[in-house]
Amino acid sequence: MSRPVTLVTGGSRGIGAATCVRLAAEGHDLALGYVSDAGAAEETANAVRAAGARCVTVRADTSDEADVERLFDTAATELGPVTGLVNNAGVTGPLGRLADARTEDLRRVVNVNFLGYLLCCRRAARDMAVHGSGAIVNVSSAAATLGSPGDYVHYAATKAAIDALTVGLAKELGPDGIRVNAVAPGVINTDIHATMGDPDRPARAAAATPLGRPGEPAEIAGAIAWLLSADASYTTGAVLRISGGR
Repeated sequence: MSRPVTLVTGGSRGIGAATCVRLAAEGHDLALGYVSDAGAAEETANAVRAAGARCVTVRADTSDEADVERLFDTAATELGPVTGLVNNAGVTGPLGRLADARTEDLRRVVNVNFLGYLLCCRRAARDMAVHGSGAIVNVSSAAATLGSPGDYVHYAATKAAIDALTVGLAKELGPDGIRVNAVAPGVINTDIHATMGDPDRPARAAAATPLGRPGEPAEIAGAIAWLLSADASYTTGAVLRISGGR
Protein backbone atom coordinates (compact mmCIF):
# COMPACT_ATOMS: atom_id res chain seq x y z
CA MET A 1 0.00 0.00 0.00
CA SER A 2 1.32 3.44 -0.88
CA ARG A 3 2.07 5.91 1.89
CA PRO A 4 -0.45 8.69 2.57
CA VAL A 5 0.59 12.15 1.39
CA THR A 6 -0.56 14.91 3.72
CA LEU A 7 -0.30 18.66 3.14
CA VAL A 8 0.04 20.77 6.28
CA THR A 9 -0.31 24.55 6.02
CA GLY A 10 1.49 26.63 8.61
CA GLY A 11 3.73 23.63 9.12
CA SER A 12 6.93 25.35 10.19
CA ARG A 13 6.14 26.03 13.85
CA GLY A 14 3.80 25.29 16.74
CA ILE A 15 0.87 22.96 16.12
CA GLY A 16 1.75 22.63 12.44
CA ALA A 17 5.31 21.52 13.09
CA ALA A 18 4.25 19.07 15.80
CA THR A 19 1.65 17.66 13.42
CA CYS A 20 4.21 17.14 10.67
CA VAL A 21 6.51 15.22 12.99
CA ARG A 22 3.69 13.12 14.43
CA LEU A 23 2.34 12.23 10.99
CA ALA A 24 5.82 11.32 9.76
CA ALA A 25 6.13 8.88 12.65
CA GLU A 26 2.82 7.35 11.61
CA GLY A 27 3.87 6.75 8.02
CA HIS A 28 2.81 9.91 6.16
CA ASP A 29 4.88 11.78 3.61
CA LEU A 30 4.53 15.53 4.12
CA ALA A 31 4.13 18.70 2.09
CA LEU A 32 4.88 21.54 4.49
CA GLY A 33 3.50 24.97 3.65
CA TYR A 34 4.97 28.04 5.33
CA VAL A 35 4.64 31.78 4.77
CA SER A 36 7.97 33.33 5.80
CA ASP A 37 10.32 31.43 8.12
CA ALA A 38 12.31 29.20 5.79
CA GLY A 39 14.72 28.22 8.55
CA ALA A 40 11.95 26.93 10.80
CA ALA A 41 10.35 25.12 7.87
CA GLU A 42 13.60 23.34 7.04
CA GLU A 43 14.16 22.42 10.68
CA THR A 44 10.75 20.76 10.78
CA ALA A 45 11.39 19.09 7.43
CA ASN A 46 14.64 17.63 8.77
CA ALA A 47 12.76 16.17 11.75
CA VAL A 48 10.23 14.65 9.35
CA ARG A 49 12.96 13.11 7.22
CA ALA A 50 14.71 11.78 10.31
CA ALA A 51 11.51 9.86 11.03
CA GLY A 52 11.83 8.16 7.64
CA ALA A 53 9.32 10.24 5.69
CA ARG A 54 9.66 12.30 2.57
CA CYS A 55 9.06 16.03 2.93
CA VAL A 56 8.84 18.99 0.60
CA THR A 57 8.64 22.57 1.85
CA VAL A 58 6.75 25.22 -0.11
CA ARG A 59 6.58 28.92 0.66
CA ALA A 60 2.97 29.93 0.17
CA ASP A 61 0.46 32.46 1.46
CA THR A 62 -2.77 30.48 1.72
CA SER A 63 -4.88 33.61 1.28
CA ASP A 64 -3.52 33.83 -2.28
CA GLU A 65 -5.22 31.54 -4.80
CA ALA A 66 -2.14 31.18 -6.99
CA ASP A 67 -0.01 30.22 -4.00
CA VAL A 68 -2.53 27.58 -2.93
CA GLU A 69 -2.57 26.08 -6.41
CA ARG A 70 1.24 26.01 -6.50
CA LEU A 71 1.36 24.42 -3.04
CA PHE A 72 -0.91 21.54 -4.08
CA ASP A 73 0.75 21.18 -7.48
CA THR A 74 4.19 20.91 -5.88
CA ALA A 75 2.97 18.35 -3.35
CA ALA A 76 1.44 16.20 -6.09
CA THR A 77 4.50 16.45 -8.34
CA GLU A 78 7.08 15.75 -5.64
CA LEU A 79 5.21 13.24 -3.48
CA GLY A 80 2.13 11.95 -5.30
CA PRO A 81 -1.62 12.55 -4.97
CA VAL A 82 -2.54 14.42 -1.79
CA THR A 83 -4.63 12.17 0.45
CA GLY A 84 -4.85 14.45 3.50
CA LEU A 85 -5.03 18.16 4.25
CA VAL A 86 -4.39 19.84 7.59
CA ASN A 87 -5.63 23.43 7.36
CA ASN A 88 -3.55 25.04 10.09
CA ALA A 89 -2.15 28.36 8.85
CA GLY A 90 -3.64 31.21 10.87
CA VAL A 91 -3.09 34.66 12.32
CA THR A 92 -4.68 36.63 15.15
CA GLY A 93 -3.60 40.21 14.63
CA PRO A 94 -2.83 42.36 17.69
CA LEU A 95 -4.79 41.77 20.88
CA GLY A 96 -7.47 44.33 21.69
CA ARG A 97 -11.07 45.40 21.39
CA LEU A 98 -12.75 45.33 18.00
CA ALA A 99 -13.44 49.07 18.22
CA ASP A 100 -9.69 49.69 18.24
CA ALA A 101 -8.73 47.26 15.48
CA ARG A 102 -7.24 48.45 12.21
CA THR A 103 -9.07 47.51 9.03
CA GLU A 104 -5.91 46.04 7.52
CA ASP A 105 -5.52 43.69 10.49
CA LEU A 106 -9.15 42.59 10.27
CA ARG A 107 -8.80 41.92 6.56
CA ARG A 108 -5.63 39.88 7.04
CA VAL A 109 -7.22 37.70 9.74
CA VAL A 110 -10.29 37.01 7.59
CA ASN A 111 -8.22 36.36 4.47
CA VAL A 112 -5.84 33.89 6.11
CA ASN A 113 -8.14 32.20 8.63
CA PHE A 114 -11.23 31.87 6.48
CA LEU A 115 -10.56 32.53 2.79
CA GLY A 116 -7.32 30.54 3.02
CA TYR A 117 -9.17 27.55 4.46
CA LEU A 118 -11.81 27.80 1.76
CA LEU A 119 -9.21 27.88 -1.01
CA CYS A 120 -7.33 24.89 0.41
CA CYS A 121 -10.53 22.90 1.02
CA ARG A 122 -11.73 23.63 -2.51
CA ARG A 123 -8.52 22.38 -4.10
CA ALA A 124 -8.38 19.34 -1.80
CA ALA A 125 -12.00 18.48 -2.61
CA ARG A 126 -11.32 18.61 -6.33
CA ASP A 127 -8.20 16.44 -6.10
CA MET A 128 -9.53 13.90 -3.61
CA ALA A 129 -12.84 13.39 -5.40
CA VAL A 130 -10.92 12.02 -8.38
CA HIS A 131 -9.62 9.18 -6.20
CA GLY A 132 -12.82 8.71 -4.19
CA SER A 133 -11.16 9.16 -0.81
CA GLY A 134 -9.36 11.64 1.41
CA ALA A 135 -9.46 13.42 4.73
CA ILE A 136 -9.39 17.08 5.73
CA VAL A 137 -8.73 18.39 9.23
CA ASN A 138 -9.36 22.07 9.89
CA VAL A 139 -7.68 23.67 12.89
CA SER A 140 -10.36 25.77 14.56
CA SER A 141 -10.24 27.14 18.12
CA ALA A 142 -12.15 27.03 21.38
CA ALA A 143 -12.44 30.79 20.79
CA ALA A 144 -15.17 29.98 18.27
CA THR A 145 -17.61 29.36 21.14
CA LEU A 146 -16.00 31.54 23.83
CA GLY A 147 -15.96 34.68 21.67
CA SER A 148 -12.70 36.05 23.13
CA PRO A 149 -14.08 39.47 24.16
CA GLY A 150 -11.41 42.09 24.67
CA ASP A 151 -8.79 39.91 22.99
CA TYR A 152 -9.74 39.14 19.39
CA VAL A 153 -13.43 38.69 18.62
CA HIS A 154 -12.57 38.95 14.92
CA TYR A 155 -10.30 35.88 15.21
CA ALA A 156 -12.98 34.00 17.16
CA ALA A 157 -15.51 34.84 14.45
CA THR A 158 -13.30 33.35 11.73
CA LYS A 159 -12.92 30.17 13.77
CA ALA A 160 -16.70 29.91 14.20
CA ALA A 161 -16.90 30.13 10.42
CA ILE A 162 -14.43 27.23 10.20
CA ASP A 163 -16.70 25.11 12.41
CA ALA A 164 -19.60 25.78 10.05
CA LEU A 165 -17.41 25.04 7.05
CA THR A 166 -16.39 21.73 8.59
CA VAL A 167 -19.94 20.58 9.25
CA GLY A 168 -21.28 21.65 5.87
CA LEU A 169 -18.38 20.38 3.81
CA ALA A 170 -18.46 17.01 5.58
CA LYS A 171 -22.04 16.56 4.37
CA GLU A 172 -21.19 17.78 0.90
CA LEU A 173 -18.12 15.59 0.42
CA GLY A 174 -19.22 12.45 2.22
CA PRO A 175 -20.67 10.91 -0.96
CA ASP A 176 -17.25 11.42 -2.59
CA GLY A 177 -15.54 9.39 0.14
CA ILE A 178 -13.92 12.45 1.72
CA ARG A 179 -14.05 13.02 5.47
CA VAL A 180 -13.91 16.54 6.94
CA ASN A 181 -13.31 17.20 10.64
CA ALA A 182 -11.86 19.90 12.87
CA VAL A 183 -9.94 20.25 16.09
CA ALA A 184 -10.66 23.20 18.40
CA PRO A 185 -7.63 23.82 20.62
CA GLY A 186 -7.74 25.95 23.73
CA VAL A 187 -4.69 27.95 24.84
CA ILE A 188 -1.60 26.10 23.60
CA ASN A 189 2.07 26.80 24.34
CA THR A 190 3.19 28.22 20.98
CA ASP A 191 4.84 31.44 19.85
CA ILE A 192 1.56 32.78 18.47
CA HIS A 193 1.02 34.49 21.83
CA ALA A 194 4.29 36.40 21.61
CA THR A 195 3.44 37.33 18.03
CA MET A 196 0.13 38.85 19.15
CA GLY A 197 1.91 40.80 21.89
CA ASP A 198 1.17 38.67 24.99
CA PRO A 199 3.85 35.99 25.54
CA ASP A 200 2.64 35.23 29.09
CA ARG A 201 -0.93 34.43 28.03
CA PRO A 202 -0.63 30.61 28.30
CA ALA A 203 0.56 30.81 31.90
CA ARG A 204 -2.25 33.19 32.87
CA ALA A 205 -4.88 31.07 31.11
CA ALA A 206 -3.96 28.08 33.25
CA ALA A 207 -5.87 29.55 36.20
CA ALA A 208 -9.14 29.46 34.23
CA THR A 209 -8.57 25.99 32.78
CA PRO A 210 -9.99 23.00 34.69
CA LEU A 211 -6.86 20.94 33.99
CA GLY A 212 -4.76 23.78 35.40
CA ARG A 213 -2.34 24.21 32.51
CA PRO A 214 -2.09 25.23 28.86
CA GLY A 215 -1.91 22.54 26.22
CA GLU A 216 1.10 21.46 24.21
CA PRO A 217 1.35 21.29 20.39
CA ALA A 218 1.95 17.54 20.50
CA GLU A 219 -1.41 17.02 22.22
CA ILE A 220 -3.20 18.68 19.30
CA ALA A 221 -1.05 16.81 16.79
CA GLY A 222 -2.16 13.51 18.28
CA ALA A 223 -5.81 14.36 17.74
CA ILE A 224 -5.15 15.47 14.17
CA ALA A 225 -3.28 12.25 13.45
CA TRP A 226 -6.22 10.22 14.76
CA LEU A 227 -8.73 12.11 12.61
CA LEU A 228 -6.60 11.37 9.54
CA SER A 229 -6.22 7.69 10.43
CA ALA A 230 -8.25 4.62 9.55
CA ASP A 231 -9.37 4.49 13.18
CA ALA A 232 -11.51 7.54 12.43
CA SER A 233 -13.00 6.09 9.25
CA TYR A 234 -16.59 6.69 10.44
CA THR A 235 -15.87 10.16 11.83
CA THR A 236 -16.83 13.17 9.73
CA GLY A 237 -18.37 16.54 10.53
CA ALA A 238 -16.90 16.47 14.04
CA VAL A 239 -15.35 19.45 15.83
CA LEU A 240 -13.11 17.92 18.49
CA ARG A 241 -12.52 20.32 21.38
CA ILE A 242 -9.08 20.00 23.01
CA SER A 243 -9.06 22.79 25.54
CA GLY A 244 -8.36 21.39 28.98
CA GLY A 245 -12.03 21.72 29.88
CA ARG A 246 -12.63 25.35 28.88
